[in-house]
Amino acid sequence: MNSSKSSQIIDPKGLLIGWSIIGLWFISLVFLLTWKFSWANPLTYIAILVQTHLYTGLFITAHDAMHGIVSSDKKWNHFTGWIAAILFSYNFYWKLFPKHHEHHRYVATDQDPDYHPSGKFFIWYLSFIRQYVTIWQILLMAITFNILKLFLPTENLIVFWMLPAVLSTLQLFYFGTFLPHMGESENKHHSRSQSKNHLWAFVSCYFFGYHFEHHDSPGTPWWRLWRVKEQQTA
Repeated sequence: MNSSKSSQIIDPKGLLIGWSIIGLWFISLVFLLTWKFSWANPLTYIAILVQTHLYTGLFITAHDAMHGIVSSDKKWNHFTGWIAAILFSYNFYWKLFPKHHEHHRYVATDQDPDYHPSGKFFIWYLSFIRQYVTIWQILLMAITFNILKLFLPTENLIVFWMLPAVLSTLQLFYFGTFLPHMGESENKHHSRSQSKNHLWAFVSCYFFGYHFEHHDSPGTPWWRLWRVKEQQTA
């Protein structure tokens, strides 16, 4: 690990931000699973979107841990990533880890597990899901669902636990994989970036629409990518 990267991962805010996302996801979910919601209430749809965004935050936290930038303490870094990944529908951190680094090493080639040469959204999305969803995840989700429904409303479990997880995979895929890597990109990272709009970049996918910037500076945590964008466009 070089000194420049080490200097980027010392900042203790990474650990605080990562666990804040985990905590917010958990607190929100606990409330929503017991909330007597109504489909006529607009807050129901806002709650689904917020929970989807927090699910995406779990994955982004795990992602940053894979780059070693949540904490300079390796044990805390990987533990935080492992917890964030498990909470996101039983994703296995150490299974995701090599695949993500293959993506960076072989971006937009046939060796890139995140890429599909068809360029077609649904075919690519299904290929993306097949790379990361395992039978063990499905079994663990099914077991957890059947246990939880003994104590919690089934509709709440579907609407606020399962549905946001599925929507989050679409959010991550569309803004973090499909848009950045579709078509031909002549730059060295074969990656596109959205136009500079920091509010939309955060809301859409935790600044990962600034995707060239992420590939150009993988040692920068998600919450600082906007600064890299500023430097790239200055």
